[in-house]
Formats: sequence, C-alpha cells, structure tokens
Amino acid sequence: MTKNRVLVTGAGGIAGVNFVRALRASSRDYYIAGADHNTYYLQVPDVHSRTLTPRHDAPEFVPKVAGIVKREKIDFVHPQPSSEALVLSEERKALTARVFLPDAKTMVVGQDKLATQKRLKEESVRVAKTWVVEDVSDIARPFEESKPPLWVRARHGAGGRLSLACGSAAEARDWVSLWVKRGTPASEFVVQEYLPGRNIAWDSVWRDGKLVTSYCRERLEYPLKHVSPSGITGTPSVSRLVSDERVNRAGERSVMAVAGKANGAFSIDIKEDDKGRPCVTEVDSGKFHTTMPLWGYVAVKHFKMPWFSNLADLYVRLGLGEDEPRDIPRFDLFPAGYYMIRNIDSGVLLWREDGWKEWVLRA
Repeated sequence: MTKNRVLVTGAGGIAGVNFVRALRASSRDYYIAGADHNTYYLQVPDVHSRTLTPRHDAPEFVPKVAGIVKREKIDFVHPQPSSEALVLSEERKALTARVFLPDAKTMVVGQDKLATQKRLKEESVRVAKTWVVEDVSDIARPFEESKPPLWVRARHGAGGRLSLACGSAAEARDWVSLWVKRGTPASEFVVQEYLPGRNIAWDSVWRDGKLVTSYCRERLEYPLKHVSPSGITGTPSVSRLVSDERVNRAGERSVMAVAGKANGAFSIDIKEDDKGRPCVTEVDSGKFHTTMPLWGYVAVKHFKMPWFSNLADLYVRLGLGEDEPRDIPRFDLFPAGYYMIRNIDSGVLLWREDGWKEWVLRA
C-alpha cells in the first residue's frame, strides 16, 4: 500500500492551510490529518480529521502527537510551526512515523538569530553587523559606533517580533525597556545594522546535505503594516518571484554553514545593504515560509509545471524516502516576474507588469 497518510501540525495557521491545500493539489491521494492548539483555526484546513493539541511547550504535546500518529496510522508528520518542528525534531524517536527535519542542534541554531549570525559570520557569509545586548545599558554603544537608524530585534520568534528601526539610543533604550517591564529579558534583544535594500525570501528543499531545489521572491508589502511599529507583520501581502545568482549563492552557503547535513525545508531571509549586496538575516530550518506551499500550488495549478514544483508534495515524498526527481533545477524553480497579491478577505491574485492576471483563490 502506498504510504500517503500525513499529519500536519499547526494545520490551522495560514502556512498550515497552504500546506494542506498544496497536498490536495497533488496527483497522489493523500490522507491528511490536521492538528492545532487553536480550536477555531483548526476548523479551516481541508483535512480528513481534526485533533486539538496542547501548545508545543506543554508536556502533553509530544504524547498527544504520538497518539494521533498511532490512531490514524500516520506515515509522515509535518510540523508547520517552527516551535513544534523543534520539539518534534528533538523527540522524533517518540513517533512511529517519519519526519523530514534537520537535527535538533541545527534547529536550535536556526531559531536563535544571534547564534545564526555568529555561525554565518564564521563561514564568511555576509551578515548585518550585530551588537549583543545583555542589559539595557548596552544599547548606547551601537549608536556610538554606527550611524542610525539601527535595527533592534528579538533573537527568537517570527513575524518581525519586537523589531523596530530606531533613530537614536534613547529611542532604542525606551523600546527595549518597555518589553523588559513586560517580562522579556534584555538579553533577548540584539541591535543590528539597518539594511535598506530589497527584502528577499529564499526557500529551499534539501536531502542529506544536498540542495534539491529552490526559488526566491522579493517581499514588497505586508498586510496591516500600519498597525506594526516596524511595518512588518510576518507574511507578505505582495511578493514577486525573482531570479538572482547572488541571492542563490547566499542562500545555499547559509544553509551549508548552519546545517552539516541539511534535510527538509530551509527558509532564508535576506536583506540587501546600501550597496545592494545580499546579507542573510535568518536561516529558518525545518520550516516552510507561509507562501512556500502556496507558490507550489500555483506552479502546478496555474503555471502547469511538473508535479515536483509542488514543494509540499516533493518534500513529503522525499521525506518518505522516494527518489529525487530527475531534471529538477537546483535554483530558480519558478519563473521570475510574477506577483502574488493577497490580503485578508481578498483572495489571492497572480499578476504581471504586462497586465496579465489570474485568480488563484477568490474571496
């Protein structure tokens, strides 16, 4: 019997819904079980079964997931949120199903932006200049050594968590002090050189330390950006497929620097400096960026590309031990020049600058 029973945790989040949608677009008839700790969001994905789970940091989380695997006869587990991926990478022996995740050590480094920056710098990958914060009093030094604005951000988390471009030491000190008063330690922050150039995501799939395929896109707009002090709210509302050899090199080198034997999905954040040079700001190991499976869905449904362009489908098949497809490009899997325009309650639209457009999902 074909092994095609998949459990997706975090299935109710935007990325989880996109991952499930992509699997539904496969020629393979997947059985998909969904799990999430949010009762309401769990109702959204198109899954065969739904199970409410504890949060990833609860002691009952791993036993609950292991129970779903046994009850549903699951062959493969995809944890979509980074937090759940890290826990299941560490506790993979508790599961009777396969996972396709980096080793836990790699994931710990990938989820700590300061540890990632240090590793990349050691391997001569271009990164933003970074100052460590141990105490609020440390905030002044970066502004004495570098011209503002400087980027203040949290070491852990996604969606621009606790980030802000600060024009002075006083502003940065006030920002960090606010969050310290709310329980976040000062050591959770770093101060970085502000990078004014393009905001790029480089998404990739790896097996046994080898890059299988990748693509990159430029983030142009964020939803509800006016409600966020940094203007960043996680997933983009407008992005554009691009092809850039320098970005491809930076993405591949960054994964090789952080992961000795990369497996699974690696999503890289890159910002360009004032000279247009790509600087790697984050190496998210074991995680699909929110629209990574959605671009795969677009590839097979709208671009009419080969099945392996559906990155969720490709990832699951590789994770189940199937052979790598022949003739799959290592870089620039998707054609450049297409925009994806999406927003809350607005659907998803593909667009090109020549005026062509096509709906992917209608509101």
